[in-house]
Amino acid sequence: MRDRKGYIVLLLLALVLAGCKTNEPSETIGIPVSICLAANEVHAANHAMRRAIGDPGTTEKYLFPHHLYFIVMRQTDPTTWTVWTQEHRTLTDGDWIPGRYEWNLPTTGDSIYRYDAEITMLLTSSDKFVGHVYAIASAEELTFNPSWDAISSMSDVLNLTFSTASDAIQKNLQHIYTSPYNLKVDGAYYGSFDSEHQRVPHINMLLYHVAAKVDINWYVPTDKRYDKVTPANGIRLTHMDAVELFNGNAYCFKPMRNQLPAKLTSGYDLTNIVTATDEGLWWEGRSYFYTIPYVVTGAAVEGKVYFPLQMKMETNSSGNYYLPTLNLKVDTTAVFVPWLRANFNINAPLTAKEETKTIDN
Repeated sequence: MRDRKGYIVLLLLALVLAGCKTNEPSETIGIPVSICLAANEVHAANHAMRRAIGDPGTTEKYLFPHHLYFIVMRQTDPTTWTVWTQEHRTLTDGDWIPGRYEWNLPTTGDSIYRYDAEITMLLTSSDKFVGHVYAIASAEELTFNPSWDAISSMSDVLNLTFSTASDAIQKNLQHIYTSPYNLKVDGAYYGSFDSEHQRVPHINMLLYHVAAKVDINWYVPTDKRYDKVTPANGIRLTHMDAVELFNGNAYCFKPMRNQLPAKLTSGYDLTNIVTATDEGLWWEGRSYFYTIPYVVTGAAVEGKVYFPLQMKMETNSSGNYYLPTLNLKVDTTAVFVPWLRANFNINAPLTAKEETKTIDN
């Protein structure tokens, strides 16, 4: 009988302990978050053409993002992640503070603009957790697929796309930054945090462009240039477009994995980069734009990704177009979108389509 009482006491004690654990008070904790952008890439807009190639981080200006989206994922078991919290915040230029990057990337010490915020999460004192933060900053409001409110799994996050179909987005691709899913520090995703190292972590993330920069320079030698007195004796560049650019749904966090749109012929055309009225650009100049790179797949390119660029050029208002397709070949493991520089030396009127050129990066 004594043994039975002992069992009853132990059982009651176990129930009391279990009840205490179940009713353990939880609290809402504010986790500091700093979203950072390179300072020399964020200023008032300036789209002036330039004559010489320059570092894209120092020779052009960008808009401050006015829309910040972030998702915090929590690992609930070794194979399952759930949405812990997510937000869309509307910002002003004044929300971005100048400073220095001081955290876990090789860019430590670089000038940045930083947005400081808190994200709130419900925790108990004994909670153990592993979390990932994914962030998007954009000058324009974005439309997502799946929709922002429908995101529920890690697969949804990693495969999240935004629409590039509108003219407003195409003209502001350079003002969209995200956290690449495969950027790692010490073998772990750079937006990771966990309770083992910090009870209340401070999340610091530097975001990167999702669109590739295409930097075009052209030059007509002085002895080949158009002469207004005898125009038949010379050359001038009278028209240039970038055609069939990506205009589908682009990955937010996998910028190097976008697939060829089903109907490339209906792609976005960036027209009038140069027109016949731009006399100052007839013989030499520079223009640049941003576009979403996309992968051309096939046995011939296995293990690599290609980013085709097709330019339409006209010389002497002849109606003849030069149509080179420039392919930048990049490893499939690349983290960041490329900067493609193309130099055109025009020594004769352009009359035919050239073969595809492949550039090994």
